Amino acid sequence: MNIDAKLKTQDLQKPLARFFDLATAKTEKLNKDWNPEKGSPVFTVRGKYSARGWTEWTQGFQFGIQILLFDATGNENLLALGKKNVDRYMAPHVSHIGVHDHGFNNVSTYGNLRRLALEGKSGDSDDAVKYYEMALKVSGAVQAARWSNISDGTGFIHSFNGPHSLFSDTIRSCRSLVVAHKLGHALMGEGDKRFSLLQRAIEHIRNTFKYNVYFGKGRDTWDVPGRVVHESIFNMADGQYRCASTQQGYSPFSTWTRGQAWVLTGAAEELEFFEAFGGKDHQDFKKELLKVATTTADFYIANTAKDGIPYWDTGAPGLANMPDHLKKNSQPDNPHEPVDSSAAAIAAQGLLRLGHYLGPKTAKGKKYWQAGLAVARTLFSDPYLSADKKHHGLILHSVYHRPNNWDYIPKGKKVPFGESSMWGDYHAMELALYLHRTITNEPYLTFFK
Repeated sequence: MNIDAKLKTQDLQKPLARFFDLATAKTEKLNKDWNPEKGSPVFTVRGKYSARGWTEWTQGFQFGIQILLFDATGNENLLALGKKNVDRYMAPHVSHIGVHDHGFNNVSTYGNLRRLALEGKSGDSDDAVKYYEMALKVSGAVQAARWSNISDGTGFIHSFNGPHSLFSDTIRSCRSLVVAHKLGHALMGEGDKRFSLLQRAIEHIRNTFKYNVYFGKGRDTWDVPGRVVHESIFNMADGQYRCASTQQGYSPFSTWTRGQAWVLTGAAEELEFFEAFGGKDHQDFKKELLKVATTTADFYIANTAKDGIPYWDTGAPGLANMPDHLKKNSQPDNPHEPVDSSAAAIAAQGLLRLGHYLGPKTAKGKKYWQAGLAVARTLFSDPYLSADKKHHGLILHSVYHRPNNWDYIPKGKKVPFGESSMWGDYHAMELALYLHRTITNEPYLTFFK
C-alpha cells in the first residue's frame, strides 16, 4: 500500500463529520426497521441488514455503534437507544458459555457505557457504573472458563468449533478478561480454586502468537513473516498441536486478511493495556506484543492494495488474474476476488495505535500512523463510504464468509461487493471516534478506562 507522509490527521476532520452525519440517520433507521426477534443483524443483502444464524456475535456491535456515535456527536437519542437496547437484549451475552465473542459483544456495550460514565459524558450514577462493572466481571470470567488445556501446561480460549480450535479472532475477547481482572475479579472453579483472568489472557495471547502467527525463522523458515493463519487445531486427547486450519480463509497456507487484522489490532490494544498496567512484571510479554504488532503491521502494508484496502485473502486464486493488484487501488467491482473493507477498518485502528505507542518522532511510529491515516482516508470516502441513505450499511464492500458463499453477489456479477457487515460498521465507527477524539484533543480512547 501507499503511505502518504504528507497526510495529516486534521485532513480527516470533514470526512469524519460527513460519516457521523450519515451514520446518525442510518443508525436510527436500522433501530426502527430491525425486528430483534429475527436475531442480530449480520450483513446486508441489497442494502438491507439480514441475520445469519451461526452465533449471535454481532448484537453488541449494533448497540455499540449507537453508544460510540453518541460519544462522537453528543446525540442524546442515540445514548438512550444504546442504554435501552443493552438493558433489554445483552444480558444473555454476559453469561453465554457457548461462544468466544465476549470481547466483541460485551466490551463494545457495557465497556463503552462504563467508559462514558467515568468520563462524565453520560450522566450515569455510581449505581449504573456498578451495574456495567458487574456485567464486565461476569463476562470476563465466563469467557475465561471456555478453556482448553494443552501439552505444555498452558491453554487457550477455544472457539465455537470446539475445544480443539484456537481462532485468531479471539485475541480481541481477551479484552473482557483483562478488564474484569482490573475490576478485581477472578474465575472460581471446583473446590474454590481461583484462576487469574490476567494469566489466562496472557496464555491465550501467547498461544495465538506461537501457533497462529508466522515469523519466517525457526519453525517458520519456510513461511513469510507476519502471515497469520485463521485457526490452529489441537489433539485434545494429549493436548498436542496438530495443524493449521481455516474456516473463513482460502487455505491454511494463505492469510485471511480479516483474521490478520484481528491479530494486528488485538496485539496493539493489549500492548497499550500492559504498558498502562503491566509494570515491571510483564516486560517480556510487552516485547512479544510489540514484535507481533510490528510484524503483522508490516505484512499488512506489504500485502494490501495501494489505497489500503486488502482483498479477502492473500492467496485467493483469482488474484492470479489481477496482475499488479497490490500496485493499484483496490477494485471492489471486479470479476475475480472480493475486497474486504471490514479487514481494513479493523487493521487501521491497529496501525494507528501502534504508531501512537511508538511515537511520531520514531521512523516506525510515523510509518504506522501514516499508514493508518491512509486506510481511514479511503474508508471514509467513495467508493467505500455508504452515502445512499436507503442503504443500511455505513461502509461498503465487506465480505462475511466467502468459502460458505454467504455473501450477496449482484445479478450479472461473479463476486460479492456493495454490501456492509455489522462488525465492519462497528470498527469503522470505533476508528472514526478514535480519530475524532485525537483531532479534538479529547482523552485517548481505550477499552480499559
